[in-house]
Amino acid sequence: MNFSFRTAAPHELGAALQDAREYTLTLFDCYAEAALDVPSRVPVLSFINPPLWELGHIAWFAEWYVLRDAQSSDPAAAQRTSMLTKGDDWFDPNTVPHRARWKLDLPSAGALKTYCREVLDRALDKLSRTGSDPAALYPYRLALAYEDMRGEALACGLQTLAVSLPRQLANHAIPAWAQGEIRFPGGTIELGSSRDSGFVFDNEKWMHPIYVPAFTMDSTLVSHAQYSEFVADGGYQNPQFWSMAGRTWLMAQERSAPRDWLRDGRHWRCRRFGKEVTLPANEPVRHISLYEAQAYCMWAGRRLPTEAEWEYAAMSGHSAFRWGDLWEWTCSPFEPYPGFSPDAWREYSQPHFMTDQSVRGASFATRLRIRSPKFRNFCAPEREDMFVGFRTCAM
Repeated sequence: MNFSFRTAAPHELGAALQDAREYTLTLFDCYAEAALDVPSRVPVLSFINPPLWELGHIAWFAEWYVLRDAQSSDPAAAQRTSMLTKGDDWFDPNTVPHRARWKLDLPSAGALKTYCREVLDRALDKLSRTGSDPAALYPYRLALAYEDMRGEALACGLQTLAVSLPRQLANHAIPAWAQGEIRFPGGTIELGSSRDSGFVFDNEKWMHPIYVPAFTMDSTLVSHAQYSEFVADGGYQNPQFWSMAGRTWLMAQERSAPRDWLRDGRHWRCRRFGKEVTLPANEPVRHISLYEAQAYCMWAGRRLPTEAEWEYAAMSGHSAFRWGDLWEWTCSPFEPYPGFSPDAWREYSQPHFMTDQSVRGASFATRLRIRSPKFRNFCAPEREDMFVGFRTCAM
């Protein structure tokens, strides 16, 4: 399904919603096969939801915006009650704190799969009677994008919990690309999305001019081989490469290499979804926190790109600029564009402004239909569970 969800026709949206739900269930079954399908069997981690809760929540989100016609995420915004008697009590993230999700007496996996099927069937039936007006299709696009994003979060959780991947991801290999630098002349660009872009996330609103000075950027992401030189040179032991926040984070981690690296004599191996493999030298280094990316840049005499530089490069059409294998850290704090106002899903962006860092690109686990050089991802600086790496820049 190589089309953008932002402008997809109703029949394309219907097929994509079915595809997304099948993928969600495939990922959930990976947890179930590893006996991690109930909250009590999952380690309580701040960035992972219990898989059973996640399954019900994804369907609840679609029901909230598509079937219950909620115009916002306010708990009183839904115009109809949930199909589940305690649906809001279980799955509304605004009223169910993260740690409380492990203590809920949730329905069985079978019951929640039935709920997922009923929500999808009713949503598809409603979509079949909906025209092509963008406003009418907005809830469907939102539900699809959300399920695709939660699907990537489920895939990240499989890596964190050392669970095998489903076949469609397990067979993916990131190709090796020639490394080099690209010199961009700079100039004024239009940062953000235009009003005729179809579906637009609130943090992309609206397109506005910004001047980008000339800069040089890596054509590809920093590889394992490059990063291992930093490790071998004592990069994790030398405080001069680390920011104050980075040093605090590093002392709490007590590590001398990225989290999934394992020493094997004079060589390195890494963990990949429950398996140990030889560190792929030419692949981009992944599962790197912002602090580690910043420390490498300091060691290398380079810097991370700004969010505007990244979008400039991605929109340039330069044949050597490759993106989409891994998310990429930028040096820009995640902040609103001029004139920002939250959309219906109020908690998507606003709570994360100035505390999270802007992350751009996509990963191998990102569905093709939601990839866009305008898409603004974001996460806390200490996060390393995402499929995230980085590239470097210089003036």
